Amino acid sequence: MSDYTVVYFDGLGVSFNIPSVAFTIGSYEVKWYGIIIAFGFMLAVLYGGRMAYKWKMSLDGMTDVLLWGLVFGIIGARAYYVIFEWDYYSVHPSEILAIWNGGIAIYGGIIGAFIGAAIGCKIGKIDFRNLLDLGALGLLIGQGIGRWGNFFNQEAFGTNTDTALFRMWSTKIRDALEANQAELLSKGVEVDPAKAVHPTFLYESIWCILLFFALHYVVKKHRKFKGEIFLLYGIFYGLERAVVEGMRTDSLYIGSSNIRSSQLLSLIIVVLFTIRLISMFIQLKRGTLGRQYQLNPPPLREAFAPVQGDYKYSAGAVSAAATDFFCVKSIK
Repeated sequence: MSDYTVVYFDGLGVSFNIPSVAFTIGSYEVKWYGIIIAFGFMLAVLYGGRMAYKWKMSLDGMTDVLLWGLVFGIIGARAYYVIFEWDYYSVHPSEILAIWNGGIAIYGGIIGAFIGAAIGCKIGKIDFRNLLDLGALGLLIGQGIGRWGNFFNQEAFGTNTDTALFRMWSTKIRDALEANQAELLSKGVEVDPAKAVHPTFLYESIWCILLFFALHYVVKKHRKFKGEIFLLYGIFYGLERAVVEGMRTDSLYIGSSNIRSSQLLSLIIVVLFTIRLISMFIQLKRGTLGRQYQLNPPPLREAFAPVQGDYKYSAGAVSAAATDFFCVKSIK
């Protein structure tokens, strides 16, 4: 193993020697970042499989969802990053697909994963609204664990702080801040590379894990309709991301503005999801909630009411003039 970095936690009075490379296979380096991301993904899949079994969702159908969601999630994560770093990639188009060199965004991955999941639900005949709730819980597991990959890479950190208990500093952090000083200043962000910074990866990891347990409890005890957990995920993760994103020093910005793309998107999600959640609770209280959102909808009524009594057929005793085109002769 190689590429060790000493990380100092001034508030705790401790330091750790952190490797970015876990092991090598020939000349290929397997990094802790990839291992941690894979571990988080595996736990999310195991949890989702267990819940799908309890909710009587087709495991074959869930396999379709998983595959489509994974493919579109990777595409979305890379596309989101490239779009908001287009000034660079427009000049280096050959690097657009070089995802192994870094450069993905969680929001893009989430958007892409749910688009892929929608396709998988259609193919596997899975209720997409149930899948949204299940997917939200799986995402929280993956995000809570996956953020520790940022720690081993010494990335996704925040601005300077002298008061945060878990404030940290390393030579990698110093070098990254020094290399990006001019760009940060152009966005109105002032940092001192020689001082400790907010461990924003840790803030998000803790929040996601706590939110997972809270929403898992809601699923077990208080879930009222399909899609509820997904809406709660969007609201509470969006609130956290809007706050923590404002601390980070590696945000993606909208064009040449000082508007952080993920922060703006988080606020939009919080507002829209809150309105939708309130609307659905009102519909639930009034008894007008759509059948497709109900957890246990009542059985459908018969489309046609049964005929009351026996139908009396004519005996054909009808006379008609001989000149009529249609006529019924009297039956004797």
